[in-house]
Amino acid sequence: MNQLTIRNRSNELDDALKKLATERDWSINQAANYLLMKGAGLLGEVKSQGLGSALDEFAGSWSDEDAKTFKERVKDGTEQIDPDLWS
Repeated sequence: MNQLTIRNRSNELDDALKKLATERDWSINQAANYLLMKGAGLLGEVKSQGLGSALDEFAGSWSDEDAKTFKERVKDGTEQIDPDLWS
């Protein structure tokens, strides 16, 4: 197996690696390998293409509480039927 040393990492990168490792119960090495492979396009993940893909990273990022709050706030405007549109 090959070995790689990455020097002069930013604190932000170290924090992101630690966060990912904690979230997925991985080692820092596993998290770094995942991010390197993802960045290189080697994971075989389906990538969105074309119009509308700029916000893909945010899809599914709301907590259950965020989603509940949003639904409560838009409920009145989304559950009304305009009779003129259905005649």
